[in-house]
Amino acid sequence: MAFRDACAYIDLVHRHHSAPQGHKFSLGLLSDDVLVGVAIAGRPVARAFDDGFTIEITRLATDGTPNACSALYGAAWRTAKASGHRRAITYTQHGESGASLRAAGWRHTADRPARAGWDTPSRPRHNRGTEHVARTLWEVTTKDSTPLPSLRNRTPQQRCSAQTRRRPHPTPATGRSAPNNSAPCRPTHPPRTPRGHTHTPSHHH
Repeated sequence: MAFRDACAYIDLVHRHHSAPQGHKFSLGLLSDDVLVGVAIAGRPVARAFDDGFTIEITRLATDGTPNACSALYGAAWRTAKASGHRRAITYTQHGESGASLRAAGWRHTADRPARAGWDTPSRPRHNRGTEHVARTLWEVTTKDSTPLPSLRNRTPQQRCSAQTRRRPHPTPATGRSAPNNSAPCRPTHPPRTPRGHTHTPSHHH
C-alpha cells in the first residue's frame, strides 16, 4: 500500500496519533473491496532497538471491523520476516487490553511509564498530546532473535558497548551496516595523579 494513502487513512481514523514521518512498508486490509484498516511499519523509534533486524509497527488503525487489528498485526509480522527481520515491536497505551496482539501471537514485553515529552536537543520533536500516557511494549520474534536491550539502568559505558556491537550488523534490505548517527564512544578514565603524590578526594558541604 502506498505510504501516502496509509497516512491519509491514519489521519482520518486514528484516535490519538497522526501519521508518522516515514515507513519501511505499509499494509491495507480490504473487506468486500472496502479499505477497513491499515498498518504502517518503520524503524524503531527508540535508538537502542534500531539494530537493523527489528521493525516497529508505528501506526495501526481500523474502522472497527471484527478481527481486523489481529489480521493486520499478523500480516505485518509475516511481511517483516520475509524481508529478513527477526523482531517486530509495537506499543499500546495504558488501558488498552492488547487482545488483538495476543490473538496474533505477540507477547507483552514491558511497561513504559508516562513521559513529560519527546523533545530533546539532539532530536527536536513537537508534542502531540500523548506524552503523559503510560505505554505497554509488545513484541514477536523469530527463534534465533536475541533479547531486546534494556533502556534502564545502563551506564554510558554499557550504552557505548551496545552501539559498538550493533555497528557490524547488516540491514536485511541492503546488506550494508546499519546506520549509527550517535556520537563516537569515548572511554572514560579516572583522573591521573602525578607520580609521588597521593590523590585525596575533597569533600564539599
